[in-house]
Amino acid sequence: MLILGIDDAGRGPVIGPMILAGCLLEKRVEDELIKLGVKDSKQLTHKRREFLAEKIREKVENFEIVIIYPDEIDTENKNGTNLNDLEAFACARIINKMNEGDKKIKVVVDCPSVSLVKWGDFLRARIDNLSNLDLACEHKADRNHIAVAAASILAKSEREKEMGQIKEKYGDEVGSGYTSDPLTQKFLAKYAGKHKDAGIFRKTWITWKNAYHNLKQRTLG
Repeated sequence: MLILGIDDAGRGPVIGPMILAGCLLEKRVEDELIKLGVKDSKQLTHKRREFLAEKIREKVENFEIVIIYPDEIDTENKNGTNLNDLEAFACARIINKMNEGDKKIKVVVDCPSVSLVKWGDFLRARIDNLSNLDLACEHKADRNHIAVAAASILAKSEREKEMGQIKEKYGDEVGSGYTSDPLTQKFLAKYAGKHKDAGIFRKTWITWKNAYHNLKQRTLG
């Protein structure tokens, strides 16, 4: 039996992209991944994640990565497409790409919405062919399903690569990109205006808006 696990990384940050990853694997491969130590990416060190990401790519049937950059997030947000809907579109892209044959596939998605049923229905409406799919949307799926944990590792690994590229250009003071990170907060406070058109900030986030507003006030002052 084939299992497709889907998870995200980077939903909340003010800097950098959101990543969706899908891992398609045979049921028997789950045991191999468990032995390797595959689990929710948040419970792993960076070094361990990178080691496991390489092993996952070797062992799964297929995988797919979707990168949603800040400019796209902002544009869709302004057009009325929120982050949950945007994630559903990306999940549908992954499912449609993986579901090219007629094999039965159990799909497990780590649901980003409070409402499992509503979000699941929204996702189903965007899938081309549901006839051979057994689709489940769950909270904390990365803790309960190895295929989703594997996807979470690939998503987190890709997000860290993207952040690495941003740091190469703008320095380590960018931080993790998350709003709770003191480094990121300082970077925003200093550069929200200077780098506002660089494509690294999610400018529809209140965190960026506040930092930009404060900089303008200081300039006027």
